[in-house]
Amino acid sequence: MTTPLDVRLTAPVVLPCDPACTVLRDGVVDIDATGRITHVGPRSSAPPSDAPVRALPGALLPGLVNTHAHTPMSLLRGMGGDLPLMRWLQEVMWPAEGKLTAPDVHVGMTAGCIELLRNGCTTSVEMYFFTEAVIDAVTTVGSRVVLTPGIIAAPGWDRLGSWQQMRDDVSALIDDIGVRSGPGERIELGYGPHAAYTLPPEALTSVGEHARERGALIHIHMSESAEEDLAQREAYGSVPAMLDKLGMFGGRVLTAHAVQLSDDDIALLAANDAAVAHCPGSNAKLAAGVARVSALRRAGVRVGIGTDGPASGDNLDMWAEARLAGLLARVTSGDAAALTAAELLLMSTRDGAAAIGRDDIGALEPGRWADLVHVDLSDSTFIMPEDDAQLLSNLVWAGGSRLVRDVWVAGEQVLADREPTRVDRAAATADLRRTAALLH
Repeated sequence: MTTPLDVRLTAPVVLPCDPACTVLRDGVVDIDATGRITHVGPRSSAPPSDAPVRALPGALLPGLVNTHAHTPMSLLRGMGGDLPLMRWLQEVMWPAEGKLTAPDVHVGMTAGCIELLRNGCTTSVEMYFFTEAVIDAVTTVGSRVVLTPGIIAAPGWDRLGSWQQMRDDVSALIDDIGVRSGPGERIELGYGPHAAYTLPPEALTSVGEHARERGALIHIHMSESAEEDLAQREAYGSVPAMLDKLGMFGGRVLTAHAVQLSDDDIALLAANDAAVAHCPGSNAKLAAGVARVSALRRAGVRVGIGTDGPASGDNLDMWAEARLAGLLARVTSGDAAALTAAELLLMSTRDGAAAIGRDDIGALEPGRWADLVHVDLSDSTFIMPEDDAQLLSNLVWAGGSRLVRDVWVAGEQVLADREPTRVDRAAATADLRRTAALLH
């Protein structure tokens, strides 16, 4: 690991991802030795600095924030690829995951973190097991994670302990090392109650209490498909109503998917300031439906974008998810202006950070961590890069992960010319394939 130093990055274009989605020309990003941003703006008005200057071609923007993922499932990519959600889970995924060991999860997370960085994603919100293995993989690669270890009481999962033990393990770890830890605060811990249909009601109440006591994020699958929670909906009216009645809301709550929602459900999420992780690719592939993103946003619900796990969404490409989110919003509403390029870029960065209650990532602003992505503007994707609106449109609708060249996390360059700086990508891929061969 290298130690960050004061540095001034310059680029022809800087996209700070402020609320107006400004395009800065001939911009400067100053980073201090702690890995935080101290200044962003045009070079002509930048403050004097003795820091070394690194001039970059192309554009600088914040690292993308993936608000829902199970990245270690890179080991299981493609399994059960033509099944609906519940059959996919119960017949394919859960039996396969039952074979996983901590070293397996480390291999899957390591390869997945590299893939995320190469796609320009610096932060992922993960729900998974074998917490120490996930943390070690992230620390090794140098990315950033909000890790919400899974809490579940479904058949076969008792091999990892009861839901009470899973909850207590998370609480004990937070009490020991804090909600955020590690160099550049790269590790954040929260709680991952799997879903309303895989936990008893008292578990949802208890996890909510533990999380609020510690100011930690709750990350839960909610209302993903029509058939998953019939009993819960019959008893409570809807899953959001259930979570509200059981006392899960009130703190930091991120609901993944949120596809099967009524107007009352959306109003309830807004009233409780609960956020949504929108996963259009996974929802489409599993035929779960299309989330009502425009309605959620109009109601004031914070919405970020997520890839879901690479075994359901099949990729870890936030650019592809953003484009699909925009396309689905337009085709379901009949509104060709639903989710513009600027809105999709912000949903992938600033809004994603806001969805998880983080104001220290997701934008290039003084005081935030220097999580940056350098993208190539010389590609034929950009036909009028000197035009602000055209640049944003081409970047979001036609560009994507192949344009990513370099990535920094907390001021440290962790991807250089598309290769990770801390680990060997070829070796990580070989480990992934060797381990996956034993699981498929």
